[in-house]
Amino acid sequence: MKILVTGGLGFIGSHTVVELQNEGFEVVIIDNLSNSSEEVLKGIFAITGKMPLYEKLDLREKTLVRNFFERHNDVDGVIHFAASKAVGESVENPLLYYENNINTLVYILQELQQKTEANFIFSSSCTVYGQAEKMPITENALIQPAVSPYGNTKQIGEEIITEVCKVSAIKAVLLRYFNPIGAHSSAEIGELPIGVPQNLVPYITQTGIGLRKELSVYGDDYPTPDGTCIRDYIHVVDLAKAHVIALQRLLNKKNLDKVETFNLGTGTGSSVLEVITAFEKVSEQKLPYKIVPRREGDVISAYANTDKANIVLDWKAQSTLEEALASAWKWERKIRKQ
Repeated sequence: MKILVTGGLGFIGSHTVVELQNEGFEVVIIDNLSNSSEEVLKGIFAITGKMPLYEKLDLREKTLVRNFFERHNDVDGVIHFAASKAVGESVENPLLYYENNINTLVYILQELQQKTEANFIFSSSCTVYGQAEKMPITENALIQPAVSPYGNTKQIGEEIITEVCKVSAIKAVLLRYFNPIGAHSSAEIGELPIGVPQNLVPYITQTGIGLRKELSVYGDDYPTPDGTCIRDYIHVVDLAKAHVIALQRLLNKKNLDKVETFNLGTGTGSSVLEVITAFEKVSEQKLPYKIVPRREGDVISAYANTDKANIVLDWKAQSTLEEALASAWKWERKIRKQ
């Protein structure tokens, strides 16, 4: 079966391509390299022994999307990762996020709704919950007003998919990730942000290796035990495996609804300072950091209730925070040749 993975050279996308190929799927990747590199293809090949098909293509170009699906009319499923994903950047440049995250989704769905059968996995986010009232967060939690344009694009994206599935043959699974971190155990692929990292763990590893002077901790006056924000950090390989299971559920017609939603996390919340402490343990070195003012768009606390994914998908995150950080550190040392 042929599976399209958009954003397949990115962090989560590349790890999912590996898991798909390991399960015997034929993969075709679309990526515009806005936050990735063709070098990732070598890592995927090194791990799986197979080179996926790849097209450099900007999904914001509607005619190119249509042309792609005309040439690849045998695609059995789509896993849609391609999107801009930094909360802070979305606050500063909202139109970039609305164009890149909404238009691209619409163009893909326009092609899929012409098919007699289509399977769609959407890369969503726990940001759709905003600042949830209760922890851990279940899939039934109220969708709060988004605290960033990025979060809003994920809310709108889910709404678009739900409406389109009502009137088409598309079946979809919405996967709401918490905070993906880590790297493949081979250190052949990992998180490789272009420019200054927007996420915590690559900033930690780049600081640990000496690329950054110190880590900025945005606020230590939140109503949490140590005053720093709490998140649910999930190993990217655990996350990637969940995508394959969700896809197989659709392909095998095991889904109970046209649109199904699952939280993907560990079920455990860790504060920024706890992540720093865990990194210091696995790296056996002190990490320089400073407390700076809060960052607009950050919620106080977010961690998952994963019961639904555990039971319905028979999936569970396997790796600990320390194991995920150790893999991220191994990857960082490899790409810096240390």
